[in-house]
Amino acid sequence: MKISRVAIRNFRRLENVQIDIEERESIFVGPNNSGKTSATAIFRCFLGSRDFKIHDFSVARMADFDAFIVTGDTGQLPKISLDLWFTIDPESIAFGRVFTLLPELSDFTRVGIRLSYEIQDAKKLRQQYEAAYPAQEDGTHAKALSQYLSLDGNIGRHFSVCYFSLDDKSIEGAPPEIVTSELESDEGKRLLKHLIRVEFVDAQRNINDDDNSRSNRLSSAFAAFYRKNLEQVGHAADAHSVIDANNKQLTEHYAKQFDPLIKLIKHLGVPSINDRELRIISSLSPETALRGSTELLYVDPSRQHELPELYNGLGFKNLIYMAIQARHFHSQWVMTTEDRPLCLMIFIEEPEVHLHAQVQQTFISNIWKVINQSAKELGESGLVPQLVVTTHSSHIMEAVAFEKVRYFQRCHIEGEAATSGIPNASAVHSLRAFQPEAETIEGKLVSPLESLAFLKRYLRLTHCDLFFADAAILVEGAVEKLLMPDMIERTAKRLQTTYLTVLEVGGAYAHRFEGLLSFLHIPYLVITDLDSVAPTGYPTACRADVPGARTSNASLKKLCAQTTVAGLIGLTPADKQHPAKDRCIAFQTDIQVVDGAASAKLVPRTLEEAIVYENFGLLRSGTLSIGIEIPGLLQDAYQSVYDRIRSDSFKKTDFAMDILACADKLIVPNYIAEGLLWLEARLCPPLTTKVTPVAAAMEAA
Repeated sequence: MKISRVAIRNFRRLENVQIDIEERESIFVGPNNSGKTSATAIFRCFLGSRDFKIHDFSVARMADFDAFIVTGDTGQLPKISLDLWFTIDPESIAFGRVFTLLPELSDFTRVGIRLSYEIQDAKKLRQQYEAAYPAQEDGTHAKALSQYLSLDGNIGRHFSVCYFSLDDKSIEGAPPEIVTSELESDEGKRLLKHLIRVEFVDAQRNINDDDNSRSNRLSSAFAAFYRKNLEQVGHAADAHSVIDANNKQLTEHYAKQFDPLIKLIKHLGVPSINDRELRIISSLSPETALRGSTELLYVDPSRQHELPELYNGLGFKNLIYMAIQARHFHSQWVMTTEDRPLCLMIFIEEPEVHLHAQVQQTFISNIWKVINQSAKELGESGLVPQLVVTTHSSHIMEAVAFEKVRYFQRCHIEGEAATSGIPNASAVHSLRAFQPEAETIEGKLVSPLESLAFLKRYLRLTHCDLFFADAAILVEGAVEKLLMPDMIERTAKRLQTTYLTVLEVGGAYAHRFEGLLSFLHIPYLVITDLDSVAPTGYPTACRADVPGARTSNASLKKLCAQTTVAGLIGLTPADKQHPAKDRCIAFQTDIQVVDGAASAKLVPRTLEEAIVYENFGLLRSGTLSIGIEIPGLLQDAYQSVYDRIRSDSFKKTDFAMDILACADKLIVPNYIAEGLLWLEARLCPPLTTKVTPVAAAMEAA
C-alpha cells in the first residue's frame, strides 16, 4: 500500500494544492519560501506532535476570522485540511484490513481520508472572545479575533481535528466530486494509525562540534539505535566489580552488533580509504552503556591511534546521522508486530547540508542501500517506505528521475492580481505531468519525447539550478554568461537582490525551454543574436545591414515569428514582451555611432559587435581592442569590425576578459539593458517612500 496523492488547503502558503507522491522517492524543490517546508510541517501537525498556531492558516484566511465576528456566519471560519489518498492492490492482504476500516468504498483501488482542523463550537468561541475583549463604543474590539486566537493557546481550546473518509466519484472530463463521510474522533485516530506512520529527519540536525553537550553528538544517535533496534547484552553477576572486563566484553559485543551498519556506512564513502575507521567502545558500566557513557572514536588501524568524535567534519557526521535515522525508522516500522501501519513515509529535509557535491549526487541511492539492507536483515523485503526529500541541491536533483521532481512555485493568492505585491501562496507542479509539444525545427519534426530527452540531458549535465531561481536568463554563450553579473550591476542593480540562473543555451536551443519554463511559471529573459545570413540561397553569414538579410537564429524565428532582420528590428519593445509567457526577448538593433564628424546607424550581428559599436570611442582610443588597426572611415571600420569578429582568430573569451578590465567605462548594449530592466521591473517591486506616522508628524511640525 502506498500514499499516492495529498491535497492541502489553507495551510500557510499552501492555500489549495495537490501533490502527487511517487512510490519510492519524491523530490520537493523550489526557491526559498515557496512552501516546501510547509508541505512537511502539515504532516507534523496532523500526524506528529506539533500544535497548530493561528499563523498556520493561510494569509487570505485571516480576514475570515474577523469577518465571523461581524456577520456571525460560522461557514466563514476557515479550516486547515489534509487529504491523504492511498493506492492499494485488491489482491493484497492489506486490502482486507482497509476494507474493514472503510466498508463503503466504491473504488477498491483507492482509499482516502481527510484530516480537518476546524472550530468545535463557534458560539462558545464568540462568547469567550467578546468576554475577553468587549465591544467598544464604536463597535470595534481592542483585539481582532485572529489576535485573540494567537494568545495563551486559545486556538487549541476552540479548534480540533476532525476525520472524514473520502470516496472519489469524479468522472473524467467533469469537475472533481469527492464524497465525504465524517468519522468518530476515536475511529478516525485509529484508522489513521492503521494507515500511515510518518517520520522526520530534520534540516536542523544539531550535529556539531560542541564538546560540552552530548545531546547533539553522533554517539547519542548510535546509542538510541542500539537501545531500540539491536540485541541487548546480558550482564554478568560480577560486571560491576570487574568494570574493565565488562567494558571489554561490551566493546566486543558492540563491534559484532554494529558490524553490518558500520560496513554499510563505509559503502557511503565515509570513511574513505584516507580516513580513520569508526569504532564503538564501552566506557563505563553495562547499565549506562550507550545511554550516555559510550564514545564514538575515529581509529587509525595501522597506528592504533584513536580520536574522539568532535575531531571529524560536520559532513561526515551528518551523513552517518541520516543513515542511522533512516535505518532506525524503517527497522521500528518493520518490527511493529501488532497493527503495523500499512505505509511509512520518511521526510528528509535538506540532506545536502555540509555534504560535498559527490556525496550529494549519491545520497538517494545510498539511503536506499541502508533501507534495503535493513529489510534484508529483518526478512521483510516487501516492506518499502516512501521518501520525501526537500532540497536546494542541483546535485541531488540530477541523480533522480526527472519525473520524481515536484516544483513549488511562489504565486499570488487566488483571485489576487499578479502585480499586487508579495506573492503569499504557492502552486505545486509535478514534472511527471510535463509533456513538451511536438515542434518543427529547421524543417525537422521534433517529437515530444525527443524534446523531453534534450531537456533532461541539459539539466543533468549542467548541474542546473533552474528550479531554485526567481527567474532565468537564457544567453547565447560563455561571453554573455561571463559578462552578465557586471551588466546587471551597471543597468539593473536591484536584480542583484534576486536569485537568477543564467543558462548558456545558444540561439538554436533557447526556444526549446519555452514549454518547461511556461509549465513552471518561471519568468525568463532570452538574450540572443540576430545571426544575419544572406537573403537567398545557402544561409551564409552576412552583415546585418544587408537588404533582405534573414536570421538563422532558430529561437528568434520561433519566439518572435519573424524570419528577416528587418522584421526583427522593426519590433517594438512591447512586441518583444510576452506577458502570457512571462518572457522578454532581447537581440541587437540599430546603434547610432558617432565617430568625430561622421555618424551612422550600424547594425550589429552579434554581442561582440554590439559592444564595439556602443563603445566606439573606447575602440578609437585604444582602451578597447579587437586586435586589429581600425580604419579611419566609419564605414570601413564597420566592415573591418565585422570581418575581425567573424574570423577564426578572434577569441571571444579573451575579448570578454578585456572588457571586464575596462568595465567601469563600458556602455552596456542597449538591447541587453532593455531586457534586464524588464526583468528588474518584473521581479522587484517599485521603489516607494514609506511615510511613517512619526515622520509625518515631524514633517507637519
